[in-house]
Amino acid sequence: MIKRWFTGTDPARLSVLMVCLGNICRSPMAEAVLRSKLAGAGLGASVRVDSAGTLGAHRGSPPDPRAVARGLLRGYDLSGQKARPLRSDDFGRFDLLLGMEPANLDAMRERCPSAAQSRLGLLLGYAPALGRADVPDPYYGSAAAFDLALDLIEPACDALVVALQRRLEGTS
Repeated sequence: MIKRWFTGTDPARLSVLMVCLGNICRSPMAEAVLRSKLAGAGLGASVRVDSAGTLGAHRGSPPDPRAVARGLLRGYDLSGQKARPLRSDDFGRFDLLLGMEPANLDAMRERCPSAAQSRLGLLLGYAPALGRADVPDPYYGSAAAFDLALDLIEPACDALVVALQRRLEGTS
């Protein structure tokens, strides 16, 4: 999978964009989780991570306070993040763009140039053992909904780190 999406000219540097609907819940949590796991694997300087939303309604807003709180309980720092919409230049700037659910992936596919379609995917595609394609949107839910999102994001990011590390080492 990674061979198809790697487009960078510097093999020691990759970039990943996490994408959800509003960029205030799932994709900021996924960004923070992936950053943390990359740092723990010694890859923090080798992989650039960002997040965006398919809608721009929350542009400039910080992540949802519930996402921040639930993330902090697990050691993930979402501070400093600001919501932003997915932009057309993201398809050329990122090696991999991962949606949190099929609807996000569909929205990306509609906007993405055909030459960059192979860079699109679902985060949970890295964790097929979970048996689902979507990280449910916790926005209208309780703290438990945010915990569920993190319960899905964490193993997917673990597997993504392994895939990124292999790519950086030239073994995938």
